[in-house]
Amino acid sequence: MGKKTRNRASTADAGDNPRRPCPCGSGKRYKACHGAGDDVIVIRPFEGLAAEPDLVAMREFLPSATAALPVRSGGPVTLASVLPGASAAIVRDNGEVLLGMQVQTRSGDLSADLAGALAWARSAEPGSSLPVVGAGRHTGERLQDVLEPGTPLEPTVHADFAWWLPSESPDPEAQAMLERANSVIMPTEAVTADGVRGAYWVDTGSKAHVRWVRTEDETTLMAALARLSGQGGLELGEGSRYAGSFRAHGLLVPVWDVDREMHSSEWAGPAAEFAKRLDEAVAGLDATPLTESEHRARDVLAGKQITLR
Repeated sequence: MGKKTRNRASTADAGDNPRRPCPCGSGKRYKACHGAGDDVIVIRPFEGLAAEPDLVAMREFLPSATAALPVRSGGPVTLASVLPGASAAIVRDNGEVLLGMQVQTRSGDLSADLAGALAWARSAEPGSSLPVVGAGRHTGERLQDVLEPGTPLEPTVHADFAWWLPSESPDPEAQAMLERANSVIMPTEAVTADGVRGAYWVDTGSKAHVRWVRTEDETTLMAALARLSGQGGLELGEGSRYAGSFRAHGLLVPVWDVDREMHSSEWAGPAAEFAKRLDEAVAGLDATPLTESEHRARDVLAGKQITLR
């Protein structure tokens, strides 16, 4: 595995075991994901962007969300969790540009995919759509080259996919597609508070969770979580339980099971308090290394890897 200005891994590194998880972080087996090509897989494609945690959330688990993309030049662009038909990009009849995060791709660099889709949309005719984007549409630019790096995303999480159809009288086929998408959507809302970014509440039907995309180095984050565990400070608050974590595009996403009877907004205060505790734990790691019991706690937490359903 090599490293330049961003974390990268050759697919050849995984080729000796095609059944292992793909290094791209998709959660799929290597042979079913990037095992068919020679792409260089960028492990952390959105590194360096203030928008990174929300980009990962929109790619991985936000069902219906949109955000103004902070492009450096050109007209406004709307980023979407998913577009009709899982399109990579759509240019509406009025010229509005939308980019999709949850798309099919064979490329190993999601950042380059999005920049390529944006370049396509800038020159596409109104009413056009781009079904798939991959290395063949890369322009040499990545999101880091076209976005304001210090500007975060401000996603709007929608209760349904009504925003898919700008027309008040869609054709029957489009209406049927909309109804199918709405039937499987899981209620999701952002957890918003000072010091909290990239945290989202979701009701899966049987449980409610808070999923929180963290930007710390994984080793540092796991050590800080282990310290909080030893101090009894790992939960978000009463009615919550730390469930584990999953990896997504180079970042670790801790997950808590939370009381379904509580409104999503009720987790804002506890999340802000947890953020303070976590920051203090991270800051104290250099001065006070983990104790033997904290090392054991870290190993236990590292084994709590969960899978999204």
